[in-house]
Amino acid sequence: QVQLVESGGGLVQAGGSTRLSCVASGFIFSINVMGWYRQAPGKQRELVATVGYRGSPKYGDSVKGRFTISRDNVKNTVYLLLNKLQPEDTGVYYCYGDVVQHGQRTGMDFWGKGTLVTVSS
Repeated sequence: QVQLVESGGGLVQAGGSTRLSCVASGFIFSINVMGWYRQAPGKQRELVATVGYRGSPKYGDSVKGRFTISRDNVKNTVYLLLNKLQPEDTGVYYCYGDVVQHGQRTGMDFWGKGTLVTVSS
């Protein structure tokens, strides 16, 4: 079994910053892509940022220049630094991993349960 557990978030004032972390654990051989998605109230889940095993981060248009994704492959952890937060950044942030388990040749999608970020104006 593989688990992804997010931490961080909470209530932040507009213009402020916060950092999210996500640790993957379990029967993991490697993780191809790790990333973050978010879902605002009444809206569909959307891409925030992803990063491959060797880097190459990608960002959603609404967060480019404000958020930074990074990962630690040894710790199976992905981070998201959120800067210049705006009320529209409010939502539940979900960690994602394309995880290759021991004995498997391809990855499977795994998701965390999410962590809430609320940005007050």
